[in-house]
Amino acid sequence: MPIAYFLVLSSLLFCIGVYGVLARQNAVLILLSIELMLNAVNINLLAFSAHLAEAGVPGQIFALFVIAVAAAEVGVGLAIVILIFRNRQNVDVDEMSLMKW
Repeated sequence: MPIAYFLVLSSLLFCIGVYGVLARQNAVLILLSIELMLNAVNINLLAFSAHLAEAGVPGQIFALFVIAVAAAEVGVGLAIVILIFRNRQNVDVDEMSLMKW
């Protein structure tokens, strides 16, 4: 398969993720959109790694690092969302002003 198919799929996923981050008000859906963007990056890394097979496997290694960072982001992000929900009874991003002075 040509690399263009993977790049188009990756760009579509990334655009959907950006739209989800910019348009959503729920913090859980924003975290889900960030995960979608990270998966689009993984598709790009693996596509270029397969396309440049003589260069070794650095794309696959970077993809594993992105997966590890995504797992840590989910753990920390959901913990923060749960704590905010316990204090405020909603996770609406527009109403969060805890960090303001």
